[in-house]
Amino acid sequence: MKILLVDDDPRLRELVGLALERAGYAVITAADGQLALTHAAREAPDLIVLDVGLPELDGFEVCRRIRARSDVPILFLTARDDEIDRVLGLELGADDYVTKPFSPRELVARVRAILKRTGNGAARDRLAHGGIEIDRAAHVCRVGGAPLALTATEFALLGQLIEAPGQLRSRAQLVNAIWGAHSPVSDRTLDSHLRNLRGKLAGAGAEDAVETVHGVGVRLRGAG
Repeated sequence: MKILLVDDDPRLRELVGLALERAGYAVITAADGQLALTHAAREAPDLIVLDVGLPELDGFEVCRRIRARSDVPILFLTARDDEIDRVLGLELGADDYVTKPFSPRELVARVRAILKRTGNGAARDRLAHGGIEIDRAAHVCRVGGAPLALTATEFALLGQLIEAPGQLRSRAQLVNAIWGAHSPVSDRTLDSHLRNLRGKLAGAGAEDAVETVHGVGVRLRGAG
């Protein structure tokens, strides 16, 4: 699932972004409100973590504009502990808020709770792109409508890539999402699973679906 993280503090973006990635989410970041609006329209995130105290275009105004066209879940970050800010944020259509300072673990827990409550997590059990479909609940993959047998690891890799088609996932992101943070899994092991996944997809008619950009990461490409 894809999270848009909006905050003008680069250190906070780094810490929270890393925590979300380790929890298995794809993370897009923005340092200001205008860029947040651009990413929200272009990337269609599953949830937005939005700082209230942004320069120029604050979080409340960003929320107003997003709510005019989308019901994507929004979690506010605020350094203010005033009740009026909390009420205003929720009246604007925010789903929850976290007051700074907070632990990255707490924020990840709030994100999971919102996605579960809004049903977005369940909706992402079934994903499709470029003729490739997966159903996580049934552990089924289909290519062009025909079932394709994958190992558990191959299925998990494909699941990570199909969540954000065209978006590069780094090796570290894939390893953290599938095997967990600080896993001893090597690049060679990851390459082996990716090679097997590519071979099976190619045999089913989805040749070159998985692309590696050397030194950057891996993505699922092709028209949706």
